[in-house]
Amino acid sequence: MTADQMKRQAAEAIVPHLKTGMKLGLGTGSTARHFVDCVGELIRKGYNFTCVPTSEATKKQAESLNIPLTTLEKEPVLDLTVDGADEITPELHLIKGGGGAMLREKIVATSSKQMFVIADESKKVKQLGAFPLPVEIALFGSRATAMKIERLLINLKYQGSIGARMTKDNKLYITDNGNMIVDLKLGRIDDPVKLDAYLASIPGVMDTGLFINVARKAFIASPRGVEIISR
Repeated sequence: MTADQMKRQAAEAIVPHLKTGMKLGLGTGSTARHFVDCVGELIRKGYNFTCVPTSEATKKQAESLNIPLTTLEKEPVLDLTVDGADEITPELHLIKGGGGAMLREKIVATSSKQMFVIADESKKVKQLGAFPLPVEIALFGSRATAMKIERLLINLKYQGSIGARMTKDNKLYITDNGNMIVDLKLGRIDDPVKLDAYLASIPGVMDTGLFINVARKAFIASPRGVEIISR
């Protein structure tokens, strides 16, 4: 079974939890794309959903599938958000943001009654940090903000590096929100709650890719089937 087949399997495991009339948050990334496809298939079967996309890419995909879309301004409380993750611990702490959409993803997820995570088994870890931690920062004063982040990491005894995310053609990566991302290569994060709180307190930091106590369930696919982890 390929990784893509496992992602599809995880997405399909959510379908029995969906009811017509639900207000859904649609995640971003290679795994979330499969869930958006599932929602589109249910729409064609006669289901009725109202959905909020977490990125411009997801919005385009949803529009191509004729999925009814709205905004949090019109629907500030959603029933369920389904999204992928770059790392998932047994406590359901997450690192997200490999696709660069974590700010909108976190806003949508925390505006939902529940968040479900879908992933293949490669995303399951005992401790966060092997995947670089994305931090979205404002373009204004970005160098000063990055220096404050570096000082914080030193004070917290983290060893690693910080670098601005670039595009494939070596241009500065700009998020849908007009900000940039710095990726923190830490190796391991001993206290994600503490690190997230300290990073969020730095002026210029919009948000981090740490999702602490946000996900309610994780559906993790492997060749053996789909494992469900609940918090």
